[in-house]
Amino acid sequence: MRAARGLFLALLLCWVPAAFADVAVPPLTGRVVDLTGTLSSGDIAALTQTLQNLELRKGSQVAVLIVPTTQPESIEQYSIRVAEAWKIGRKKIDDGALLVIAKNDHKLRIEVGYGLEGSLTDVTSRRIIDEVITPKFRSGDFAGGISAGVARIIAVIDGETLPAPAPEASHGQDSSDWTGFINPFFLVIVAAVGAILRKTLGRLIGSAATGGAIGWLAWYLLGSMAIAGILGAIISVVVFFADSIFAASMNASGQPGRRGGWSGGSYSGGGGGWSSSGSSSSDSGFSGGGGSFGGGGASGSW
Repeated sequence: MRAARGLFLALLLCWVPAAFADVAVPPLTGRVVDLTGTLSSGDIAALTQTLQNLELRKGSQVAVLIVPTTQPESIEQYSIRVAEAWKIGRKKIDDGALLVIAKNDHKLRIEVGYGLEGSLTDVTSRRIIDEVITPKFRSGDFAGGISAGVARIIAVIDGETLPAPAPEASHGQDSSDWTGFINPFFLVIVAAVGAILRKTLGRLIGSAATGGAIGWLAWYLLGSMAIAGILGAIISVVVFFADSIFAASMNASGQPGRRGGWSGGSYSGGGGGWSSSGSSSSDSGFSGGGGSFGGGGASGSW
């Protein structure tokens, strides 16, 4: 029994740092997501309109993300995670591009979808960074640098032969989203696993181990550390207080509450991730179209 507890605790301790060590990928709330407050609302609105016009005219999607830092990851590792999570560009056409700026790190990257690699090459991306964006960044003109860089990216995309955009293009996200985790069958499995782990490991460790396992599964299936962390935390809390929840539901239905085979314990926990204070465009209907990325593009610094 002690060996089993030790094993599950070791797995949990391995999962927790992995879940929160990397900077979380923020939600795609618009074509421009600024988590640093660098851009004014007017800057964001102007950039958003420019990128909307590109999509209406050409079908391609371009997004801009400004974060404080990507550490401990390199900007290349972080930007490809963002690209895979946001899925900018049309599915199977893969005509998306992503400009990521890590302001405190003084680094930036243009991530290019498969469908644009023929025109927005690594060399072209590097020239846009070195000749257009970073000179303005060095003088403190971040809005001007981003606007000029986006204009050059759009000019390159305009020269690419791509399928015309659909008249009423719907850029819904992939069907394998987090809502599958509220499937009744899945919830029954979680309840059963949570009960077993709580009985085996104790209330605290069992609840945390259940949340850790679900968080890892969410990260593996969805590729989003933010969703994985949130789901893991929610499952941990629900499993920890399952007996109280069950008793309350029994009382609400007019039946006497009772406690099952849950063991006692206490809970403390915390989480990490981006705060909700970041600015983004009021691009409420925008989402990635399912585009794919393979690491093409270029990075730079200022």
